Amino acid sequence: MNRILPHSTQRLLQVSVLAALLIVNFIAFTQNAAAQKIKLTGLQVEHQDNPMSVDASAPRMSWKISTAIKNTVQTSYEIRVGTDQAALSSGKKIFWKGNKNSEQSVLVAYDGPELQSKTRYYWQVRIKDNHGNTSAWSQVQYWQTGLKPTDWTAKWITVGTTDTSAKSPLFRKEFNLKKQVKSALAYITAKGLYEANINGKRVGDSYFAPGWTSYKKHLQYQVYDVTGYLTAGNNAIGVTLGNGWYKGRIGFGHQRNFYGDTRGLLMQVEVVYTDGSKETLQTDENWKTAYGPIVFSDIYDGEIYDARLEKAGWNSVGYAEDAEWKAVRILEKGTEQLVGMSGPEVKKHEEFKALKIFKTPKGETVVDFGQNLVGWVMLKAKGSAGTKITLSHAEVLTKEGNFYTVNLRSAKAQDVYILKGDTDQVFEPHFTFQGFRYVQVEGYPGELKPEDLTAVAVYSDMKATGKFTTSNPLLNQLQHNIQWGQKGNFVDVPTDCPQRDERLGWTGDAQAFANTAAYNMDVSGFFTKWMKDVKADQHKNGSIPFVVPDVLGPNDAGATGWADVGTIIPWSMYQAYGDKRILEAQFDSMTAWVEFMTSKSKNNLWNTGFHFGDWLFYRPDDDNDGRAAVTDKYMIAQCFYANSVQIMIDAAKVLGKNDIADKYSKLLTDIKTAYVKEYMTPGGRLISSTQTAYVLALQFDMLPESMRNQAADRLVENIRSYGNHLTTGFLGTPYLCHVLTRFAHNEVAYDLLMQESYPSWLYPVKMGATTIWERWDGIKPNGSFQTPDMNSYNHYAYGAIGDWMYRNMAGINSDPSAPGYKKIIIAPKPGRKISSVSAELSTPYGPVRSSWKIENGVFKLDVVIPANATATVILPGGAFKDGEQLTNKSEIGSGSYHFECNVPEGSAK
Repeated sequence: MNRILPHSTQRLLQVSVLAALLIVNFIAFTQNAAAQKIKLTGLQVEHQDNPMSVDASAPRMSWKISTAIKNTVQTSYEIRVGTDQAALSSGKKIFWKGNKNSEQSVLVAYDGPELQSKTRYYWQVRIKDNHGNTSAWSQVQYWQTGLKPTDWTAKWITVGTTDTSAKSPLFRKEFNLKKQVKSALAYITAKGLYEANINGKRVGDSYFAPGWTSYKKHLQYQVYDVTGYLTAGNNAIGVTLGNGWYKGRIGFGHQRNFYGDTRGLLMQVEVVYTDGSKETLQTDENWKTAYGPIVFSDIYDGEIYDARLEKAGWNSVGYAEDAEWKAVRILEKGTEQLVGMSGPEVKKHEEFKALKIFKTPKGETVVDFGQNLVGWVMLKAKGSAGTKITLSHAEVLTKEGNFYTVNLRSAKAQDVYILKGDTDQVFEPHFTFQGFRYVQVEGYPGELKPEDLTAVAVYSDMKATGKFTTSNPLLNQLQHNIQWGQKGNFVDVPTDCPQRDERLGWTGDAQAFANTAAYNMDVSGFFTKWMKDVKADQHKNGSIPFVVPDVLGPNDAGATGWADVGTIIPWSMYQAYGDKRILEAQFDSMTAWVEFMTSKSKNNLWNTGFHFGDWLFYRPDDDNDGRAAVTDKYMIAQCFYANSVQIMIDAAKVLGKNDIADKYSKLLTDIKTAYVKEYMTPGGRLISSTQTAYVLALQFDMLPESMRNQAADRLVENIRSYGNHLTTGFLGTPYLCHVLTRFAHNEVAYDLLMQESYPSWLYPVKMGATTIWERWDGIKPNGSFQTPDMNSYNHYAYGAIGDWMYRNMAGINSDPSAPGYKKIIIAPKPGRKISSVSAELSTPYGPVRSSWKIENGVFKLDVVIPANATATVILPGGAFKDGEQLTNKSEIGSGSYHFECNVPEGSAK
């Protein structure tokens, strides 16, 4: 029986339903409004965007919080992970969910069920903040787990006969896919370098794959999503191999085949069809090989490409000449471990048009690109078959204006192109790179025009993180030079120089520059990858080679300041990115290096063995008055010994290894006592009265506290005696201005920075440099060159001053108590002749900005602090006003702030 409600009751129900709907809509509206107030961006896994080959069993996730609300701190996070992207977005099929009341938003470790290999895991996150806001779920991101050894079913293949040809071999195979493709992933590596194509389309946009590692220990593979490359029916895969670092000329002495004498390819493509079935395409004995148009390719010497030898359509379906190709040969699997990528791939970046084309006094045709860069030139040409065009590369011209390549030593650094016929052709090399600003062109048919050449910068794909400008154009050019020195030398490994017959991962250069590198670019993955090679190539006695990967032979001397890379860079990366895992991964290596030094010491004094010392210190040509800044090498060794032990103490405390920290604390006291006894007079003078001697003693706290100020005064006296010039080399220079500022001599630090005559940072700038030079006087005031045997014009080590510029001029520092910029110190220190500085740093939490200017006798500072971070702002002088009179120190949360104070004495008015 139907029951009819009274009219009044119906009306009441309607009102109730309407009220409920309004409440629901209001709640939804307020929740949406709250979510709009706070957004999550910059999601990464293991320092990478959507990485494709994660080997870590507990990958770490990071995100940044974007909000306009001041003083915002995350109070909790919720992460969800699944293997189905669509389902995860709607909150279904969740594989793991992580909920925690925590401020941690950087490197949050996965803590769920065991991850399966070669599987894609999607993830997203939402957070709550201290204002009661809940963010919307972030965009869905992913990581792909790497392959286990047993997942590899492909076979290593190589050319059919002994691999002695200078030519680059081609490999091809056609496959028939009988169904519609849903997804496909290609896993590729090589002994040598590879360039892969599927159906005529280049796979990926990286170069020099699989990268340079300690090949005998581990070899990287790359993973590419090639779903869009394949189709139902016939498909063709084609791969070209180059010698690269594996088999080509490397190191000193013209050595070849250092890692092996045979190039090889390993590739498998795992296809998933729309019906759920799977198929694997892989290298095996059914592939074929032939030689192509690259008739010579070498890292140092360049490439020769004969377009007449091109095999049209060889990497596409239906290649008619397939029958003429040879059978491949199967290679035995090596002992090296195959590992996924932990650092960035090398990619193309900036392009430079030719500024001018001119004839030198010798009649050479030369192109000026205006910037010393690393990469190659893309060349357009048209001419008759057999026409040979040669591109030679140089960094500088002689004072007469002629092309100069003597400083390349034995490196030819030439790319040669042979035309195939009277048709438009575009050339660029495949397996080589050059360091250059100028290119000499020989044999070009017709008139060479600027639009025929484009210089392409090639370097590891690191995100730019730092910006730094001042009121002084010379300092701005110096910053430009520092950045381009880093770009040109961070080509998979941190090389010393990119142009001559060297291009090696010198450890001393890398440790000196690591802090500056972390301001300019995100080098977290770059150094994580390289430090694995430092550990892999470390000698059994604990010493670390001069270069990594080590291609210089069995030397296990362990030179101070070079081998200390094993402790310095892991600690620097921990400070810059808050990455505790790099300390865990490298701790045994760090310990082994310190124990090596201890084993070589007697009575806690390390005064044995070979050392480079303060490399390329000031050494005038005619040293009749004994002014060469020679610092006792064992004195330097004792300082770096102490520094590495101090790092061990700090790292051990971070990792909860307090017994080890206690052990090394006692050792550190003994090391410093031995230093004072051996190298300091009772009156406080050091036996080497050089700038480097005092800088290292003060930087590493080698002297009793009561003796430090007088030592700093002696350092200043030395600098003044040289007319406000530095005399330091690779080991003293990075710390010089830091020490001066720390001991209240900031004005002297500025005097050194602003010095324009040799030796100084600005001297090369005044001489037209666009990168950092290896030597303070790479080009002498009279226009002549330093010794050509060692005179690079793209060498980043002296660019280490960038660290001081960011930390002190702009004042951007990570608080040591909370590494990775969770806590920030903004403490600008203005100085002579500079009226403004503006800097920005993209930290793991978001952008930090510090920008100041001096106007009408007032120091004005603008600061931006990212969400989920806090900062201490320390003004340089007097009291400041920000609504009320305060001291010169303020604790602030996230947001934008403006401060003013009195102008410090000695600053620009």
